[in-house]
Amino acid sequence: MRKTTLAAMALSLLALPALADPVHGVWKTQPDDNGNSGHVRMQTCPDGLICGGLIAAFDGDGQSMASDNIGRAIVWEMEPQSDGQYRNGRIWAPDRDRTYNSRMELRGNVLGVSGCVLGICREQEWTRVQ
Repeated sequence: MRKTTLAAMALSLLALPALADPVHGVWKTQPDDNGNSGHVRMQTCPDGLICGGLIAAFDGDGQSMASDNIGRAIVWEMEPQSDGQYRNGRIWAPDRDRTYNSRMELRGNVLGVSGCVLGICREQEWTRVQ
C-alpha cells in the first residue's frame, strides 16, 4: 500500500510541470505611450486558454501607482501553439483603451507581444518578473 501511494505521489509530481504552461508567471510590460508600465500575471483560464490580468502599475519613474485597471484582463483567449508561440488572442492596451487581435512569442525570459486593430499594429517585449 505504501509503495502504491509513493508511486502515485511521484507520478503526480512529475505531471505538475506538464500542467503549467511556460508563459505562466508575472511579466513586466514595456512603458506605454504615457510612460507607465505594469505587471501582468499570465495563467491558464477556465476556458483552457492563456489569459493575463494586471496586478500592479508603475509610473514613468518606476514608482508603484494606484490604477483602476488593476485586476482587469489585459490578455485573453491566447491559444498555445508550439515552440513558445501563442495565437488568436486579444490584448487590451490601457494607454489607448483599444483591444487588439494579438499573438505572443516566448523567448526565454522575454515575451514578444504584438497586436493589430484596423491595420494599426503595436509590438512590445515584456520581461519575466517571476
